Amino acid sequence: MVVRQESNLAPARFRSAVAAMRAAPLRPEVFCEEMPAPQRIAPYASALSADVTVDGTDVGTGRLILLHDPDGNDAWDGTFRCVAYCRAEVELELVADPMLAHVGWSWLTDALEAHDAAHTAASGTVTRVVTESFGTMADDGGTAQVEVRASWTPLADEATGELDITPHVEAWGELLCAAAGLEPVPEGVAVLPSRRGQRGSPGR
Repeated sequence: MVVRQESNLAPARFRSAVAAMRAAPLRPEVFCEEMPAPQRIAPYASALSADVTVDGTDVGTGRLILLHDPDGNDAWDGTFRCVAYCRAEVELELVADPMLAHVGWSWLTDALEAHDAAHTAASGTVTRVVTESFGTMADDGGTAQVEVRASWTPLADEATGELDITPHVEAWGELLCAAAGLEPVPEGVAVLPSRRGQRGSPGR
C-alpha cells in the first residue's frame, strides 16, 4: 500500500481533518511543524512533529500521525486513527517509581478528557529509559526519559456526523507539556498560540 497523504484526490473528510490538524491551537512552548507521514499504514496519512521548549532548551519532543482508511479498519473500530508519541526527560529517581508508567498514561487520558476529545479503542505503552555513563564519561552521571506511545480512534459528533480533529491535536500538545513537566494552564486563562514552521523557514 502506498500512502497518498493529503492530495486533492483524498476524500473531503480527510482533507478537512488535515486542515484542522494544521490549524489547531497549541501552547507557545510547543514548536510544531509538518513532517512526512509514514508509508504503508493507511491509504491516507498526515503527520506533525513538535518540540517543547522552555527558556531556549528542548525539554520534550513528539509526533502525531493522522491515518484514514475510507473502507474502515476493524482494529481501529472506525475510519480514522490518531497515533501519538512523546518523549521527555525526567528525574533519575523517578524511573524507579512503579507508578510512573500509570502516571504517564494518565497524561494522555486526562488530556483527551480535558479537551472533550471523544474517542474509542485507545491503546499504547509507557516506557522508562535509563542511560548510565562510564569511563571518561562517568562524571556525566545518568539520565532518564519517559516515552509514551499511543493510538486512539477519534469519534465523530453523534448529532452531525462531523469529525472535529482539533481537540485531539490539543490533547496531544497537552500530553507533550505534561511529560515535559509544564504546569497546566489554569481554566479560563488564554495563552498565545505556538508559531508553526519557524525553524524550517528560510532566513530564520
